[in-house]
Amino acid sequence: MARVLRVARSSSLFGLGSRFYSTPAEVSHGGGASRVLAKDRNVQWVFLGCPGVGKGTYASRLSTLLGVPHIATGDLVREELASSGPLSRQLSEIVNQGKLVSDEIIVNLLSERLEAGEAKGESGFILDGFPRTMRQAEILGDVTDIDLVVNLKLPEEVLVDKCLGRRTCNQCGKGFNVAHINLKGENGKPTISMDPLLPPPRCMSKLITRADDTEEVVKARLRIYNETSQPLEEYYRSKGKLMEFDLPGGIPESWPRLLEALRLDDYEEKQSAAA
Repeated sequence: MARVLRVARSSSLFGLGSRFYSTPAEVSHGGGASRVLAKDRNVQWVFLGCPGVGKGTYASRLSTLLGVPHIATGDLVREELASSGPLSRQLSEIVNQGKLVSDEIIVNLLSERLEAGEAKGESGFILDGFPRTMRQAEILGDVTDIDLVVNLKLPEEVLVDKCLGRRTCNQCGKGFNVAHINLKGENGKPTISMDPLLPPPRCMSKLITRADDTEEVVKARLRIYNETSQPLEEYYRSKGKLMEFDLPGGIPESWPRLLEALRLDDYEEKQSAAA
């Protein structure tokens, strides 16, 4: 079951159907990242969750439904690396040395992306997997206002199976999942069933597995995530902005329930009728 907690600043759900306005102001943090104003934005959401939970899938679907960009910081880094931008050389050195990209660089890239979207008239954004730490959350708070944090959850055994089932086509680059999950409910916990996301025949012989998608690495990654996410979840919970959602299954089962938890279950129907 999903638990919807109070979200500050609007009696209408998370600002949908109403506009947020802010007093013009600018602050700087981490090398000049300027504050992105909340003026005329409808949705300013963050999706959290363990690796493999499906943050990108559901954030992307909501992005399409609500007409706001889905922004993943990993994509911003890859785009900058592929460009001739001012940070591309610095990022190349960091990645080639196997180091982590600093919070300041990530937030600067994100701030530039949000400012560009503001200039183009984008009505909001959905951040995927960022922030991951308390420090990142505090820096992000200096850059923009977050209205809702959706924390997707699945049992660890399901997450491990999903991560081990991930495959990528080495030709088209699309991701798939060959895991067929059927976790029987015990001790009051619900049964979770997920069908595999299989590739089309043209991709079947071209599937590759990530080198770090081994059971040992996946479990270590989940343990580290849980350790760092607890204070982050409490931080947003204390602000009344956290919605925790236990995924009941795959997309067919989870999508309508997520829309219901977000009070968007009739929004999709209205959008379809208007199309």
